[in-house]
Amino acid sequence: MNIGQAAKKTGLSAKMIRYYESIDLLPEAGRSDSGYRIYSSQDLHRLTFIKRSRDLGFSLAEAAKLLTLWQDRDRASADVKKLAGEHIEELNRKIVELTGLRNTLQELSDHCHGDQRPDCPIIKALEPSTNGGHP
Repeated sequence: MNIGQAAKKTGLSAKMIRYYESIDLLPEAGRSDSGYRIYSSQDLHRLTFIKRSRDLGFSLAEAAKLLTLWQDRDRASADVKKLAGEHIEELNRKIVELTGLRNTLQELSDHCHGDQRPDCPIIKALEPSTNGGHP
């Protein structure tokens, strides 16, 4: 199937498929006589696996590791679990960070009058303190 069909089947854009090919997450596609990329069902399985990995928040490097583990029938499930555990720890760190950002912004927003006056705690918090806040 061509790249447009592969994109539609996998939910990826043609641009993303070409990118995955360029960084060797996907082997270089075969070509038709007219030079168009042709993807096999194996390529589609690989692309779907990568997309699902990315949908779970794995980085491209992590997705590549998972892909290698997926293709290794002699893999130890402990290796997969270790990688997932590391990713869970990173997600938890991000959740804490994003929660803190949300809480700070919520507090600033709660204290902003949202009227016609120029005073705004949100802007005040963003101002550099070294020059009085003006460029």
